[in-house]
Amino acid sequence: MVSADHFDPALVGRAHRAIDPLHSHLYFAPEQDEKLSAVGLKPGRMSYFAGRAAPMGAVGAGAVTATFYNFSPSLVAHMIPRAWTLASPEQALAARLDAARASLTRLLGEAAGSAEVAELAGLLREASAGLTPEGRPLFAAHADLPWPEEPLPAMWHGATLLREHRGDGHVAVLLHAGLTGLEALITHCATGRGFTDAAAKATRGWRDEEWDGACAALAQRGLIDDAGLTAEGEELRARIEVQTDALAADPWLSLGPEKTARVVELGKGLSRRLVAAGAFGQGIFGR
Repeated sequence: MVSADHFDPALVGRAHRAIDPLHSHLYFAPEQDEKLSAVGLKPGRMSYFAGRAAPMGAVGAGAVTATFYNFSPSLVAHMIPRAWTLASPEQALAARLDAARASLTRLLGEAAGSAEVAELAGLLREASAGLTPEGRPLFAAHADLPWPEEPLPAMWHGATLLREHRGDGHVAVLLHAGLTGLEALITHCATGRGFTDAAAKATRGWRDEEWDGACAALAQRGLIDDAGLTAEGEELRARIEVQTDALAADPWLSLGPEKTARVVELGKGLSRRLVAAGAFGQGIFGR
């Protein structure tokens, strides 16, 4: 492993941003609803919750709320565990992988079978190989799954592992910062780099009174005011991002700066193709 003293920490964030669309586009793709509906799940939020939680098994609403973090518990409880009466976790997993394969094939076009996809899949597998499961429940559950043999779904699986690894670390940082899931969502929206308040409420299932109560608590802590984030709030959100990058650095330290830079190059190129093909135009987060 490369020493952190000889590794540019900015590469961690660049690598995440380069490959994240290769995973997260699925939440906006019609293939997700199509494939998961075919095994019995309802389209939209149920397919999202069940598909992402399925590696953990037929868990209850509490486990999903805890690991996903910023969704309303009442929204999750409306979908889970009912989803497992309609489809098994194994069915949901197979359907989700089929959806990822289909959506990437459609969006990448001729690049779906390219040498670049195969190369990136190999690099992501190498990057995730030495990661450990402690304190990383969603990553650990996904890491227990077998790697797909085909390069295209293998690339998606690798991007998924690294995204969930980073996400688990992000939750730990939010907890350390003393932010509830709703407070984390509100402060993220207030940065201007995330959802609008209305979109966050709608997709995450929060009622106006819950949102307003959390805003009052944040204002009391001096983190937000009527204009948005205060200076203290801005500093907290910046510190959260730095600490999240620090907890997400291991795969890239293991891979080394040259190979990580290659991941950024390949990931950016393929992600641009997804965006150009309209990957983020609809779906559970776009409704």
